[in-house]
Order: sequence, then C-alpha cells, then structure tokens
Amino acid sequence: MIKQNLNSHFLAMTIKKKIVFFLIFISLNNCSFDNKTGIWGEGAKEKRRISELEKKQKQILDIEKIYSSENIYSKEKSLTNKIILSKPKNISAWKMSGLNSQNFLGNIYLPRVNNTFLKKKIGKDKFSIHKAMTPLLAFNNNIALSDDTGTIFYINKRGKIKWKKNIYKKIYKRVYKNLVFSIYENNIYVADNIGFIYAINLESGKLVWIKNYGVPIKSNMKIIKNKIFLVDQDNKILCFNTKDGSIIWNILSIASFIKSQNLLSIAISRDGNVFVMTSSADIFKINSESGNIIWSRNTSDSLYANATDFFSSSEIVLSDDQIIFSSGSKIFSYNAINGSTNWENEVNTVATPIIDGENIFIVTENGYFVILHKDTGKIISSTNILKILKKKKQDTRITGFIMGSGKIYSVTLNGNLIVSSAVSGKAEYFKKIGEKNIAPLIISSEVLYILTENSRIFGYN
Repeated sequence: MIKQNLNSHFLAMTIKKKIVFFLIFISLNNCSFDNKTGIWGEGAKEKRRISELEKKQKQILDIEKIYSSENIYSKEKSLTNKIILSKPKNISAWKMSGLNSQNFLGNIYLPRVNNTFLKKKIGKDKFSIHKAMTPLLAFNNNIALSDDTGTIFYINKRGKIKWKKNIYKKIYKRVYKNLVFSIYENNIYVADNIGFIYAINLESGKLVWIKNYGVPIKSNMKIIKNKIFLVDQDNKILCFNTKDGSIIWNILSIASFIKSQNLLSIAISRDGNVFVMTSSADIFKINSESGNIIWSRNTSDSLYANATDFFSSSEIVLSDDQIIFSSGSKIFSYNAINGSTNWENEVNTVATPIIDGENIFIVTENGYFVILHKDTGKIISSTNILKILKKKKQDTRITGFIMGSGKIYSVTLNGNLIVSSAVSGKAEYFKKIGEKNIAPLIISSEVLYILTENSRIFGYN
C-alpha cells in the first residue's frame, strides 16, 4: 500500500511538472525584457514590460521538487560521540543576507527566547502569490525589512518606524515586489525583481541614486570594497559600483529555462574571490577585482534527474578551503581552491548549513535535524524533531532554522518554533508563532527575529 501511494504521488508530481513546463513556456515566450529603459521608463516599452510582468505573476506557479521515495531522507540515528561547540558569539549587526560575506553563521549568542517583546505588523500584505524569502537585517539596534509592495521600513527594536521608502511609481503598482538588500557604509543598497537597483541613506531614508537595468535580479546581494555583486534571472553575474550603480563588469553564463522564485547564492572568500551558484547548477569562482573566471563546474551530474529544471540550492557557505551547500536531495563539500568534490551525502537542508568546529548542522524540509562531520560528510546523528508536536500538527514542513547558544531554532510551515539541543541532537520544546515565516531567521543583540507572511515581525529574547 505504501509503495502504491508513493508511486501515485510520484505520478501526480510528474504530471504537475509537465503542466508547469507548459505554463512557463507560454509565460516566457510572451515575456521579454529590454536591456535598459531609463530610470522610470514610463514609455510604451516599459508599460508593455510591466504589463507582461503582471500577467506572469498572476500565473501562480509553485514549482515543486520531484523526489522518488529514495530521495527523501527519513532516517534517525542516535548520537554516539560528544558534540563540542565553540563559545557563542555576540552578533550586534546583521548587515547582509547570510550575516557575512562567507554566509558563515556559526553559534550565535542567544541565551533565551522566553519573552515575546515584539509582535507588530509592519507594512502591507497585498499579494497572495507565493513569496520568495526576503532579507531581514539589523544594525544599531534597528531593523530593516520590506513588504510585498516594495516599501522598505527602518524600525527600532520596539517596532517604531524611523523611516519608510517606496521608490515605485503608479505604473508598477500591481506588480509584486521582492527586494534583496545589504547595509554598507551608512547606505542600504537594494535590488528587485523588476530591474531596479538603488541606494538609500540609512539615517535619513533619502534616495541616493537609482538605476533601472530592466532585468529582474534573482540572487542575494553581497558587497565588499565598494562593489555590489548580484545575479539576474538570465544568470548574468554582475558587479556594480556602490557610488553610482554603474556596471564594473559582468559575466554571461548559461541561462536556465525555468525562472524559479528561489534566490541564488553568492559568497565571497576572505581573499576576495566571489563564488556564485546559478540556476543552471553552475558554480563559478571569480576574481572580484577583474571579473576573470578562476574555475567553474556544473553540479547537475551529482544531482537527481532533471535537477536544473527546478534547481534551487541553499546558501554557499565558505569554511577554510571548503565550499558547503545543499541542492536537490544532497549536501556537498567542494574544494574552494580547484572546485573538486570533497564529499557528498544523500541528505538536504531547507536553509543555510551551519558550521561550528568539526560539525555541520542542518534541518531537512521534512523535519530531520541532522549533524554531519565537516571533513567527511558522515552523518553523526539524526532526529525527527517534528515528533515533539502534537500528532495532528506533525503534517507540516520546516521552513528555516538557526543556531543560538547551542540550540537549533527551527520554524515550521504551520507556525511553530521548535527548539532542539545542538549537543544532544534532541528536540526539547516548541513555541507557537501562528504564522509562516518568509525571511531567514536572524539573531542580533541577543534577540531572535522572525518575519512572517502577514508582514508581521516577532522578536524573542
């Protein structure tokens, strides 16, 4: 009976995949982007482009991963060796997606989550379409976030709005906005899914500069040495000047057929090399100054069938000379120097792998908290943390996690926060949130922040 159900499920997913392909084929063949249309571009071309964007967004295309029963990790393994963690680090600023250039999170200081001191709706929740994960940043005890109309809010720790900014004119009103942004040298730099890139003064909220490049951005943003790094929906890797938004260099790579909603990952090593994952499952190592490619490799040969059709990956994490990331049903470690494979394992993660000492901590979408050895990829322990919920609430999935003072904080689709021990690997308790999160969890100044799909921000300490 179980086998029959799995076969039926797989058949249904296959049929759905074909339907999605058909719809996206129609959508993409009726949607084109000109290279540059001016800053606001309210001419005929820009109006036509926005109309096509709006039509495309109305087609709700939830692209689902296609797994066979072998691809779903569902094993529990008891911990036999003692896990030794580093001393938690007190993080006072979270200025970019992934915390830092290497997307290295580690063990962050968070002594408790007993008190819900912040629970406030900020902004609007206008669009009902599936939302991509958006940034949540913290700086000087203030928080930066955005809603789906493209309004950026800069609020204090108690939720009071210091300033808000929306740069979009009426022509863009009916288009869902997904923003990525980073804080750098007293400005907040923003890119969106329409084609705008702009800078706002962090203190005043005033616009510093704005450019319209006409092609949606599909990656997280990294900034170093006055350079902004992004990837657009056509897999073009871009380097911009923070001073005025001008293009310093760009790299054309292979475009993928599917324009999925998942944000692509960028990481920058301490010696200034840029690592980029494209939606064609290609990893590039690039010199950040010259834009010269040092090496590239395609990871799809290691993934499941048709991986690049629905490709998504976790953030790339740089640790020593390792590149660690998850894609499809696997987690990988590559050599950062030459791109060779160190190891791979048949388990995936729903969010950024967390590395501390000799161990990697991940949580799977179906609720398994897994600890792996960093150098070998061997699974040390695995626990189904969803079992701590009431039975009727266990039919859900994990949407994000983070480590705070030796605890793994995981959020579920049905609005629960599960707290597990990173030392024992066991779930300890859970708290009710009541809403789905839409941003990666962050910890700043001993506070856990969660942003939900109703544009509500929660703060726990």
